[in-house]
Amino acid sequence: MKKVTKEAALEYHSNGRPGKIEVIPTKPHHTQLDLSLAYSPGVAYPCTEIQQNPDDVYRYTDKGNLVAVISNGTAVLGLGDIGAMSGKPVMEGKGLLFKIYGGIDVFDIEINEKDPERFCETVERIAPTFGGINLEDIKAPECFYIEERLKRTLDIPVMHDDQHGTAIISAAGLKNALDVAGKDIAHVRIVVNGAGAAAISCTKLYIALGARKENILMLDSKGVITAQRTDLNEQKRAFATTRDDLHTLEEAVAGADVFVGLSKGNVLSPEMVRSMAARPIIFALANPIPEISYEEATAARPDVIMSTGRSDYPNQINNVIGFPYIFRGALDVHATAINEEMKLAAVHAIADLARQPVPDAVREVYSDADFTFGAKYFIPKPVDPRLITEVSTAIARAAIDSGVARTIITDWDAYKHRLRGLLKQETHLTARLRTEARQHLQRVVFADGTCPTMLKAAAQAQAEGVCTPVIMGKSEDIDRMAAELQLNLSGIEKTDMPVDEKTGMQWVAEGKADAFIASPRTLRPQAIRMAKDVIGLLPNFDTLATMHILNMPKAPLFVANTSVNCHPDAKTLAETAHLSAETVHFLGIEPVVAIVNPSCPNTDADDSATAIRAAVAELQQSYPQLAIDGGMQVNEALNSELLNRKFPASRLQGKRVNTLVFPSISTAAGSCQLLQSLHNEVELIGPIQMGLNKTIYFADAESSVEDLVHLAAIAAIDAYRRKMSLGQK
Repeated sequence: MKKVTKEAALEYHSNGRPGKIEVIPTKPHHTQLDLSLAYSPGVAYPCTEIQQNPDDVYRYTDKGNLVAVISNGTAVLGLGDIGAMSGKPVMEGKGLLFKIYGGIDVFDIEINEKDPERFCETVERIAPTFGGINLEDIKAPECFYIEERLKRTLDIPVMHDDQHGTAIISAAGLKNALDVAGKDIAHVRIVVNGAGAAAISCTKLYIALGARKENILMLDSKGVITAQRTDLNEQKRAFATTRDDLHTLEEAVAGADVFVGLSKGNVLSPEMVRSMAARPIIFALANPIPEISYEEATAARPDVIMSTGRSDYPNQINNVIGFPYIFRGALDVHATAINEEMKLAAVHAIADLARQPVPDAVREVYSDADFTFGAKYFIPKPVDPRLITEVSTAIARAAIDSGVARTIITDWDAYKHRLRGLLKQETHLTARLRTEARQHLQRVVFADGTCPTMLKAAAQAQAEGVCTPVIMGKSEDIDRMAAELQLNLSGIEKTDMPVDEKTGMQWVAEGKADAFIASPRTLRPQAIRMAKDVIGLLPNFDTLATMHILNMPKAPLFVANTSVNCHPDAKTLAETAHLSAETVHFLGIEPVVAIVNPSCPNTDADDSATAIRAAVAELQQSYPQLAIDGGMQVNEALNSELLNRKFPASRLQGKRVNTLVFPSISTAAGSCQLLQSLHNEVELIGPIQMGLNKTIYFADAESSVEDLVHLAAIAAIDAYRRKMSLGQK
């Protein structure tokens, strides 16, 4: 990871539009009617509805997805009391994290007030705006009073993340670290170095998990907190030990099982680490310089199980693993609080997630990491896409079970789908396809078990239950590759034979398998010739064609002739369009097809315009109910208003085109690439083969694991529906 310099950070924050966040309208606002609905006179109607039923504020406004990140700037990161305005970049950054990880809108609010009473009064007056309050960077001990008061006086979730975020993540890490070490939390000796907001909250949560108070020693800047000391505030007194023989950190850690550092850098020496119990657990969480470096700790004790607050070492304790998803779950049930039951639910959800197989998306980010549950991996990575579903769901369930939820969730599968959709992990189309595939499991052969992408896809398809995968290849080669990739292939059938794609296709032809996905490493022309020889084309068709799906934010767009037929004649173009319409219908969407001519009007020197006219005429005559037309350019096809104006007699009048058929591979493929590059949220799925007599799909050379799992789901549905059409089971 590149070093962060002052110059780079200042450039990042000042370049272009200053800051890191903005407000974006979520409703149409281009016409006079739009503005009249958004403001006067239309806005009066939701106002009166909310007046009559206050809970309707969640229905008609953004309150249910809006969190205030509030600070007075008295304890900003490692900078201390730098003031409210100086802390604003941090609060904006917190807002950015809320949005990208939890899909939550944020207003950052910096209050220039150090007096706890007046600070609370300000927050209480603005609270009706928000669905939740995230307190940030407020110094101890004032932060304890502020949070406790606001929790009493407000009917929305309030959480001081510096306290509870760190506590939740470190408690999840401690739970798993103790399992790795083979130790019982009820019997371990724990040393907590630090007595600020985070340290106090962490220790309370460890006790809630089963740690015994008498086994915990807490230290502040003056040493061990003992009952004999007279300089303790209320929070510190709660953790004072009655022992009077321990005063220094060196004395406290001798024989200890766990060290949790929430203090300052370089205070734990290698000699102290060597004095700890067998398989010591060290959480050195001071940032950016930990209480002891990872290198020093592991050199002093090779058996150490360690975590830091840094991203460049294993097991980072990072609050972003928690707070976006904790608030997400709380907001989604309109919770009145974030209570202890919800915090413990988050602890267990995060801890459990670290024990599950790691998605390929995470492995790609941390390519050199060891994801075997153990000393080097017992906390999920911040980029793990499953955090939003697992943690948010656990929070929402706990809120409902503990009685602080205003609304109840009953369909948890639908809720998880909505969460994935928030972060564009899953769209309505892909969720529906995978759900249907799970309902009718089909045997899908993955051609090449020595191809890492294909092997990962088979493992993921098995884990998600979208098909019954069969991996082609010699067992020893597959097992060796799986071990290198840390994949769990239990329950997956292997052919235990050399990779032979013709044999795999033959199995589909003979009914020994339901579908086949060719290897991304196989040349497309070779795979096509093989499929035509082994499987053959559909009756009454002479064309094999391909389609890709551009999964756009609002609705999918289907693009046909992305490979195989370089410059199709009229018959091939007509059959491609017909197959495309049937495929879109098969995917559960009513096809509206445009055969587009990307050339400039009146300058088309080749035969594509003639072929398009002939193909459209043939299709309109043969299929009078099909919504199809052609000859327009791409912008005309995709702009309904423009299409209606320029083509008043078209069959596409009043419809939204969802299927584009191109007269050449280059324009089809180029258009896909252009649309995908212009829209960050666009997902490209395919290629889907059309025209073969059985379900054989060819993966692209650059296909990702997720692409192949999508293909497996579509192939499974395709195979099942073909069998149903023939009266088979």
